[in-house]
Amino acid sequence: MAGRMTPQWRPDIPPPPGPLYHRLVDAMERDIASGLLPAGSRLPPQRDLAYALGLSVGTVTKAYAEAERRGLLLAHVGRGSFIRGASPDIAIATSFDPAPSAPVAQAATIDLRCNVPPRVGLSRTLERAVAELAATGQLEPAVQYIQGTGLRSVREAGAAWLARRHGLACDPADLIQCNGGQHAIALVLSSLCRPGDTVLCEAATFYGARTAAEHLGLTLRGVAMDEQGLIPAALERAAAETRARVLFTVPTLQNPTTRTMSLSRRQDIARIARQHDLTIFEDDAYYTYADPADRPPPIAAIAPERTLYLASISKGICPGFRLGFVTLPPNVARDRIMRGIRALGYCPPALGGMIFARWVADGTADAAADAVQAETAARLAMARQILGQAMDMPGAVRSPHVWVPLSPLAAQRTLNHALRAGVELTPPEACAVSREAESGLRICLGAPDDRPGLERALHIVRDGIHDPTTGDAAGII
Repeated sequence: MAGRMTPQWRPDIPPPPGPLYHRLVDAMERDIASGLLPAGSRLPPQRDLAYALGLSVGTVTKAYAEAERRGLLLAHVGRGSFIRGASPDIAIATSFDPAPSAPVAQAATIDLRCNVPPRVGLSRTLERAVAELAATGQLEPAVQYIQGTGLRSVREAGAAWLARRHGLACDPADLIQCNGGQHAIALVLSSLCRPGDTVLCEAATFYGARTAAEHLGLTLRGVAMDEQGLIPAALERAAAETRARVLFTVPTLQNPTTRTMSLSRRQDIARIARQHDLTIFEDDAYYTYADPADRPPPIAAIAPERTLYLASISKGICPGFRLGFVTLPPNVARDRIMRGIRALGYCPPALGGMIFARWVADGTADAAADAVQAETAARLAMARQILGQAMDMPGAVRSPHVWVPLSPLAAQRTLNHALRAGVELTPPEACAVSREAESGLRICLGAPDDRPGLERALHIVRDGIHDPTTGDAAGII
């Protein structure tokens, strides 16, 4: 059976702990040892196996790349993946490559998948803040339950931050402290919608919003985009066709495409929302990355009566804080929001918010945010130099992520190339909501520990884009 595909291979994946793709590789290794997968046998295509097992293509792709790094298989572009081994049968499977390389030593993976701010050395500053809170007897709230919307002092700091860094005035009484942006998205969607409801959003949207919607039983309807984000006419058609009541949008450095709405576009979106009685949920996690001298106001400032506004401290300063704020318009069903808070977490943890409030008061938060912006600018300049015209220019002077338009096949091949070289990317299908979604790869610049690591990873991605065996120029769109 040398060289034959094994389409019926349906591995029994071990239970947790461990990442799902690692457990899939463990099952492969076990089946190789038992003889179920003999040397030279051809594995099912990644999409076929993903469908058969009910997994995402990205999970299976990562598993195949990890198996190749462990020396379990050899991948040949256009021909498939084959089990390695000492048996002479392997010669048939590897005859496409007369000199197969030796198993690649496993190296540390570089993460270009997780969209977080770059590290700017806050550990010592954090230690001092905790020590100062303890010395002044202010740590008690950190070990107690607090009111559902958060400590008043933290919400006051949040309101000051929104006014200073987002240009949005709000009353602390209208502000909710959340456990980061993802918690805020789940809270708002579960409070405003019921299972089966339709939520409008960009045709390619933030993966966390898609995950929350799927978990809550909501239907996302993707709306076509142009270089400024949501197309007003497309939004108007979608609102009329679906009778949806909620629009989720990322208007500044849209995730994943990095596009930013102009002032006139935001005004058009607000006008359509009023005409169709849409509640706007504005995720503005990246607003502080835009140039203060050239950024339009939030939609919440244009349509305050119908916009819930999300600002994520985790995305701009410190992800470990798990801290975000949501502003509530006057006509929102607050009782449902409060029930949602109790159902999803009862109350926010106090310590991160207390440190943030202290940092807002003494200027540390501004200094940390400025350091994040400076490092982000340097990393974006590096991405421009290495990726060149393959990447779209972001809709702001700084961006923690960039967008590389690629055909679906070229995107998947580039991701496979990167995984085999030890670089993790977001699967191209992860952010797509509809057929109108543009195809490509989101490259996150903040997660690598340092610039040399980012530089190595970007070169690997560039090679994957331009290598004729993975994603040649014909695949760039």
